[in-house]
Amino acid sequence: MLRENPDEVMKRIGARGQEIDLREILGKDEERRDLLGEVERLKYERNLVSKKIGEYKKRGEDTQTERERMKEVSNRIKELDLKIKGCEEEISRGLLMIPNIPHSAIPIGIDEGDNVEVRRWKTPPCFGFEPRSHEDIGERLNMLDFRRGTKITGTKFVLYKGFGARLERGLINFMLDLHTRRHGYVEVFPPFIVNRDSMTATGQLPKFEDDLFKLIGEESYYLIPTAEVPLTNIHKDEIIPIEDLPIYYTAYTPCFRREAGSHGKDTTGLIRQHQFDKIELVKLVEPNSSYKELESLLKDAEEVLKRLNLHYRVVNLCTGDLGFCATKTYDIEVWLPSQDTYREISSCSNFEDFQARRARIRYRKAPKSKPEYLHTLNGSGLAVGRLMVALLENYQEEDGSVTIPDALRPYVDEVEKITYNR
Repeated sequence: MLRENPDEVMKRIGARGQEIDLREILGKDEERRDLLGEVERLKYERNLVSKKIGEYKKRGEDTQTERERMKEVSNRIKELDLKIKGCEEEISRGLLMIPNIPHSAIPIGIDEGDNVEVRRWKTPPCFGFEPRSHEDIGERLNMLDFRRGTKITGTKFVLYKGFGARLERGLINFMLDLHTRRHGYVEVFPPFIVNRDSMTATGQLPKFEDDLFKLIGEESYYLIPTAEVPLTNIHKDEIIPIEDLPIYYTAYTPCFRREAGSHGKDTTGLIRQHQFDKIELVKLVEPNSSYKELESLLKDAEEVLKRLNLHYRVVNLCTGDLGFCATKTYDIEVWLPSQDTYREISSCSNFEDFQARRARIRYRKAPKSKPEYLHTLNGSGLAVGRLMVALLENYQEEDGSVTIPDALRPYVDEVEKITYNR
């Protein structure tokens, strides 16, 4: 695609607000192909000389000249092979930094201000008092302790305790049950540590190295920033029979992010933490069904908020707000009364074959057909901490208590209202 349509690729990626110059990569690609051509010519010559040597030996003739030529050719081939390897490494590094090409139908824009609202569900709650923030509510009810979380580790860490810990666990189980029993996802409990190749396969590396927590040691291990990484890599380097598609996975994991580019942004509360819980949804599907699967994935995530009766809206991200790997993304934004605004609680994305190429995940349409790359999708189903924020703020009462929505009560021992916990 880059060779045949470089201007089109640069134009479409330019819609992201990023300038990209393919000349260096294409120049290295041309150099590599020239070197390959020379290697093929030398190998042909080596075969001819080898044949001559065999014939001369049969006739008892001297082969010194031919053997010296063979040595020269072999040395030149080794030299060229090293140059080819160097070109391929440079090409690979360059390609890994190129973002996915946006879908032609998504809105063109610069940043989140150009995102397009798709729909809203219900209306915001009306309060006869000034709504408090989730930090205030959580600390008053002895559920959240930001001061001690900071003491234990540092800023952007929190301590859940008492009913706060139970509610976090209840939300996790509520969402896992919904996605496995109602939506057909297979639950997975994956490793929370992955290797560099897995991070590269899903697009976190090399572009976002500064946002990741890397472990110290000989191995290149990282704490996962999202369960998308281990779930997508389950089938890395595999060829999947078509009868096994589509594949739906869900998982609860803690997620770890440095949030290197967000200093001064959301510095208090649960909105942006270095460690947070999340339920992830991942799909591996045939290419011709991936956009239909995206709509289905979005509805699965929305269902969580509907069952909890929380007001939200869905927005279609513009090119300038699109993630590095995505071709199309919907954000679900839940209403937060204390901020009088919507905040993202889930992103649902189609990556087409972008991750599948990096992870070398393919499928066969028929037993003897040529393997093809499938499409991967993922979305939060949902971010647990942000869901906690939405519950505390939208269900708060004037006396400082918080009502538990009906759908969640079976997961918190049928407690109807949080008043205070010791």
